[in-house]
Amino acid sequence: MSPPIAPLGWSRWLVPPAALSIHLSIGQAYAWSVFKPPLEDALGLSGTQSALPFQLGIVMLGLSAAFGGTLVERRGPRWAMTVALVCFSSGFLLSALGAATQQFWLIVLGYGFVGGIGLGIGYISPVSTLIKWFPDRPGMATGIAIMGFGGGALIASPWSAQMLESFGSDSKGIALAFLVHGLSYAVFMLLGVLLVRVPRPRREEQRADGGPASAAGPQVSARQALRTPQFWLLWVVLCMNVTAGIGILEKAAPMITDFFADTSTPVSVTAAAGFVALLSAANMAGRIGWSSTSDLIGRKNIYRVYLGAGTLMYALIALVGDSSKPLFVLCALVILSFYGGGFATIPAYLKDLFGTYQVGAIHGRLLTAWSTAGVLGPLIVNWIADRQEEAGKAGADLYGTSLLIMMALLVIGFVANELVRPVHPSHHLAAVTAQKGAPDVRQQQSESA
Repeated sequence: MSPPIAPLGWSRWLVPPAALSIHLSIGQAYAWSVFKPPLEDALGLSGTQSALPFQLGIVMLGLSAAFGGTLVERRGPRWAMTVALVCFSSGFLLSALGAATQQFWLIVLGYGFVGGIGLGIGYISPVSTLIKWFPDRPGMATGIAIMGFGGGALIASPWSAQMLESFGSDSKGIALAFLVHGLSYAVFMLLGVLLVRVPRPRREEQRADGGPASAAGPQVSARQALRTPQFWLLWVVLCMNVTAGIGILEKAAPMITDFFADTSTPVSVTAAAGFVALLSAANMAGRIGWSSTSDLIGRKNIYRVYLGAGTLMYALIALVGDSSKPLFVLCALVILSFYGGGFATIPAYLKDLFGTYQVGAIHGRLLTAWSTAGVLGPLIVNWIADRQEEAGKAGADLYGTSLLIMMALLVIGFVANELVRPVHPSHHLAAVTAQKGAPDVRQQQSESA
């Protein structure tokens, strides 16, 4: 499947909706918790077991993005979106079969493994295309798409809950809900597959929408990027920022309940659920808001905000969070907006350092930091809270050590960001291919088309 080239006069503003159709769909992953209690009751699972499909899905997201990134760059966005559609929808259909037959391993295989591949390929599918269409505003462009991943749960969560209420929360009802998800997302993602286009080659490009014809700057291959300190510094930056954010996101409802359990204004279950919804909204808003801001103040500066101000927010929660509910909520919202903004800004940061040549493949490899943080963040918060509870502590004391660790991680990320410098010219594509000869230049250019 060759990349679809935009005809003359094609508006670049049609590309973000194509990307959104993919990201809003795969963003359903953040709503997996809706299915946890019904699955536990219907199949006799523990909380740990019911989390397996989601956990495997996030691991496969990072792995498939890392190993499939170069192939996505080579085959183009339509191929990648088609693979994402097939895998993500097939994952739901396999899960439906597993629920109907009460075979939990099929749900883990379907949603976690097969669907997780769709998550990873779908997540990176529009990145390089958006950056090539919007070299003047790459942060805004990638923020629009990646905002969809953060906001997908706002649609999927109430929709899934309503289906389970209508179909029933037994194994048959869960199976039917999975089936409707798989078919519906297939149709919605197909819109993106049909709509997406890549820019015309530079010599032919005469767009009428005012977009710049090409991006300047260094061009570095994905293989060469792994040999630079800049890649690994950004890996640390992303991992630390995500670890700090996901630590609150995964434990949000019990955390706010524990913090104010012994006060005159305890938090009800309904209010805790509302707090989680607010965090999801902050996550989504940060993806477009902060990433667009990075186009104005620069990528390095915006990460100084994420990591520096994030440390301050954690310090406020640790020191006075249990004495003021509005302050606790405000700090948590800011942290989650930084969490979302970090995801949306990193593709533009990569573009600034490595160029547009194989930025999608580089982004895919960098997402292994997300897989690491997805395990590290919840592990830190939950393990320490369990140990503190065993020691007889309660309330805000359950989280004091975790908050200090998160602050330390953000400081590490801040230092790593400060060490980022422009990539040395010896890593640029022109310098590398010059050493290998002209035939290699033509071959690499054809592979990136």
